[in-house]
Amino acid sequence: MKSIIRAALLALCLSLVLTVCAGAETVLQLGTTVNEQDSFQVAAEKFAELVAERTNGEYKIEIYPNGVLGGESDMLDSMSMDMLDMGIITSGPFVNFCKEMGVLDMPFLFANNEEAYKIFDGEIGQELLGKLEEAGLKGLAYAERGFRNITNATRPVQSAADVKGLKLRVMENEVYTKTFQALEVNAVPMAWADALTALQQGTIEGQENPINVIYSYGLWDYNQKYITLDRHSYSTAIITMSLEKWNSLPEDIQAIFKQAAQEAAEYERAWVADQEAGQLEAIKSHGVEVIENPDVDSFRQAVQGVYDAYPQYADYIARIQEALK
Repeated sequence: MKSIIRAALLALCLSLVLTVCAGAETVLQLGTTVNEQDSFQVAAEKFAELVAERTNGEYKIEIYPNGVLGGESDMLDSMSMDMLDMGIITSGPFVNFCKEMGVLDMPFLFANNEEAYKIFDGEIGQELLGKLEEAGLKGLAYAERGFRNITNATRPVQSAADVKGLKLRVMENEVYTKTFQALEVNAVPMAWADALTALQQGTIEGQENPINVIYSYGLWDYNQKYITLDRHSYSTAIITMSLEKWNSLPEDIQAIFKQAAQEAAEYERAWVADQEAGQLEAIKSHGVEVIENPDVDSFRQAVQGVYDAYPQYADYIARIQEALK
């Protein structure tokens, strides 16, 4: 709670300062927990550029990376209370604000990026964004975090049997925790900033994230010697706004924000795709062993019980599978 209050007070102070400095210009703060080399920064900068351009400079988005406005759950709390304007937040924490969002974190739900985009940009994805309003949040568009892969400091992981017993950080999300518990991993939910410290100190052995995160944070410097490209889950990133702030905008400005967010999301997705092969080669150049063709079937079989644990998602899962036929 203290971290939430600190983040909220910082956001409020920033808002007051920027309002005074900006005069008639409306300035909104957008927070992320990532560094400036991350794909979230790419999405945020494109979004800010499009909004400024299409409102003739009337609206300006200030970007605050590196978690200076709090962790992802903290920022969602702040947005829901209208103490922070905007954020780009990984999908994982949203389940704590809207239970239905957890369906997007189910393991091996999507076979490839195109399947994910079809669902997120279509009826189901937009319906889920609408449900965030019940928590005081406005979801604008789905940017990309990407397919998640396991890294660790201890041993190469070729199959589900190899991951048993490893102590891995997972996002603060029940579905992720249950997925890794099904793999008999010692799953430790924690915020990303805390995970980096824990990796460096060796109090956890590994984590799971997309290639662009592994690269942008140089996880080889955090004792991560092995990467397994198991692609166990696709993680989106939602460009999110305080619902109260959204409702305060004129309708024509709302339309600009919504379209700019979608275009920024698509721009960032393309950027991630363009960068990934080179990033993987750079990771290898730092001596990291990359297991590119693990026994994915063994992982799929091990986590099937996760689907049984969430009968409340059965309808959405059936609709997703039908839409992907």
